[in-house]
Amino acid sequence: MLKKLIVILSIHLLGIDICIASTNEFQLVVIDDPYIEMSTGPGSGYPVFHVMERGESVEIILQRADWYKVKNDKGLEGWVPLKQLSKTLSPGGEAVTFTTQLHDDFSQRNWEWGVLGGEFGGAPIFTTYGSYFFNKNFATEASFSQSIGNSSSSLIYKIGILIQPFPESDYSPFFHMGTGLISVKPASNLIQPVDQDNQFSNITIGLRTHLTQRIILRIEYNNYVIFSATKDNDDNEDISEWKAGFALFF
Repeated sequence: MLKKLIVILSIHLLGIDICIASTNEFQLVVIDDPYIEMSTGPGSGYPVFHVMERGESVEIILQRADWYKVKNDKGLEGWVPLKQLSKTLSPGGEAVTFTTQLHDDFSQRNWEWGVLGGEFGGAPIFTTYGSYFFNKNFATEASFSQSIGNSSSSLIYKIGILIQPFPESDYSPFFHMGTGLISVKPASNLIQPVDQDNQFSNITIGLRTHLTQRIILRIEYNNYVIFSATKDNDDNEDISEWKAGFALFF
């Protein structure tokens, strides 16, 4: 169930929420470049089907990442890259500035929410998390994960402090120190299965990069020390984890 939910949320992040309406939505602008090419979709791989010339008026309908959906005075609708709209004018002849989510907004974000997938001690794991940034360098972060292996499944609840030493970098490394609870449920086909709840400590190193608009790519390595020692066993359990995924920031 969690796996299906995370897949749906990932599609939501990459598909729907990229469609961010511009502050210039439904604004009428006048082309000041020699020409602008209108494509069938928001990307360089889509074919150009119409060319608009200087002096023509277009209506801004929608923004998707660095592409804008426009409609000309003949009713034709298509997609134009931001760089081709850099010299558009208002009907009164004034330069138009298009609001985009710049890299500065990434380094100064307050909230971040995302989904990750990877491997936890050899078993697949899926995570959803949220972060609140006190400033550019420090944030508190909470996450919920589920790992499903052949012999058991685990639910992991984690909270901690995230440190981002180089927030202005295009590829921003981060460190996370946290703690939480791991609940392990053995497979039902095992003899006398016993659920186990243990506290753990966690250290994370990772890398973030701003892809476009509000979308972040995040890759991380985690080391867990699970406090599972008992009177019959003095050893705690050590587990490694790799994950990668996407996030939105606000």
